[in-house]
Amino acid sequence: MPKTVLLTGASGYIAKYIALHLLDAGYSVRGTVRSLSRGAEVIEAVRPHLGDASNLEARLTFVELDLGRDDGWDAAMEGVDVLMHTASPFPLTQPKDEAALIRPAVDGTLRALRAAHRAGVTRVVLTSSTAAITGSDLPAGDTSYDETNWTDPDTPGLTAYTKSKTLAEKAAWDFVTNDAPAMQMTVINPGFVLGAPLDRHFGTSIAVIERLVNAKDPMLPDVGFTAVDIRDVAALHVTVIDKPQTVGQRIMAVENFLKFADMAQAIKTAFPRRKTVTRVAPDIVIRLLGLFDPAVRSIVPNLGRVDKFDNSRAKATLGRGMHQSRNAVVDAARYLIENKPA
Repeated sequence: MPKTVLLTGASGYIAKYIALHLLDAGYSVRGTVRSLSRGAEVIEAVRPHLGDASNLEARLTFVELDLGRDDGWDAAMEGVDVLMHTASPFPLTQPKDEAALIRPAVDGTLRALRAAHRAGVTRVVLTSSTAAITGSDLPAGDTSYDETNWTDPDTPGLTAYTKSKTLAEKAAWDFVTNDAPAMQMTVINPGFVLGAPLDRHFGTSIAVIERLVNAKDPMLPDVGFTAVDIRDVAALHVTVIDKPQTVGQRIMAVENFLKFADMAQAIKTAFPRRKTVTRVAPDIVIRLLGLFDPAVRSIVPNLGRVDKFDNSRAKATLGRGMHQSRNAVVDAARYLIENKPA
């Protein structure tokens, strides 16, 4: 019998790719969605990309669950071999009340882990973020971030998203250490995830590329991200399941550091007829705008910052190099250009 993976947040941009990789690897997938109506969306998103789409509705099933409620979790865990917890909010703009983002991230993670523990599910793969690694300055003498680094949630100026990912991951490790020592958990910490979405229901990272494609901004801030191709993120989630050496590890999924201008230039080079904006705004302009716009204010501390990182653990786990994130930008842009809203 194939192993069954409970995949939370199955309708998400990353989770759809994970579902695709799991199915191609021979796993059965039970996806959690807030509404069962989203199940058909996931099926139709992955179907065209599968090596074998036969009997798909039996191999990819869905349960209606809410990260904020206990109802249904125990039943959903019946017969499950692996919990893969990807569900967590990732907004384009930060909420006025940071607790609105932090509480569901932490409580939802613990709710999933507790249900798995009650059901005797010991293998867990958790999706965190580089936000839980790179949110604080490097220790004196260090030159690059790796999996040993942790964001201090008390660091001044952290966004609610960064706090939510950090506190949720810390809560998960604490739960395993203190309440479920037999649980074998691996955490994947992706950077800014890029690549062509499987359907038109995509998340925040692709919405950023959409702004660049449509030249929504007259100038770009001198800000960037540790970036990664969605295919590598999905492959890591699936690869670690049967790699016992990854138990207890964090794995940072990052290929390169890309600034907005780097992403815009990649789009401009690939699609020269488009009026893609590549001009970088003077920092003083962004700082002035930040006085009036909270969304802009949140990026001011990162102006001019370039993070260096060590992704050797991810490459060793995959057993190969990683896809170039610049190409993933172009892949996302091409999808958006070819699939304009009706």
